[in-house]
Amino acid sequence: MVSFCEISTFFFFLTILHFRCLAEGPDDLTKGFISLPLNRSNYNIQRPYDVPEDQRYSFINGVHKCWVYSTDKPHTPTSQTKPRTEIAIHGYEYSSGIWQFEGYGYVPKGTSGVCIMQVFGATPPHATTLMLRVYNGSLMYYRSKVLVPEVYDKWFKLNVIHDVGASKVRVYIDGSLKLEANGRGGTSHAFKCGVYAQNNDSQCMESRWKDLKVLKKL
Repeated sequence: MVSFCEISTFFFFLTILHFRCLAEGPDDLTKGFISLPLNRSNYNIQRPYDVPEDQRYSFINGVHKCWVYSTDKPHTPTSQTKPRTEIAIHGYEYSSGIWQFEGYGYVPKGTSGVCIMQVFGATPPHATTLMLRVYNGSLMYYRSKVLVPEVYDKWFKLNVIHDVGASKVRVYIDGSLKLEANGRGGTSHAFKCGVYAQNNDSQCMESRWKDLKVLKKL
């Protein structure tokens, strides 16, 4: 028969373990990954082709700000896509391995009908493996699943892990797993973030980003 003292000791250690976990926070999603150098030479700003960069993008005090209007031109004269201002990471395109995007995002109220982050590349007819979109304040996986019901006007930490070999992509918000989805094939992939108009887009679309990282599994 278990004594009262033994039960008390058991719950005491459970309490200690609980508070230790709270103090340590969630598992480090970047453990086992190497963070690759990321500076202006590793990305370009895709923006409406007929306006200067500083009219759709700024980088001030460590914060990238991207905005675009629903009436804007696409990013090239020959493109048939909708308007965008995206930070397109290059030099780290990949076709195998396990890769991760990390950053802090912010979407101001009123921005809607827009992709704010994508894993580019897939097997046709798809063009992307992942799109994170915002519709009326909800952060969504394309239009099929709500990941965060109210994302406006607050910073959130985003981690996207793409395991090419396993054909899986995982999305974490503030350290919590919000999505595990199948890959979509493709022979080359790259990360993008910013604003890229989708259906039912608002007149003005904006997102902000800081502490961007690209990581590769060792």
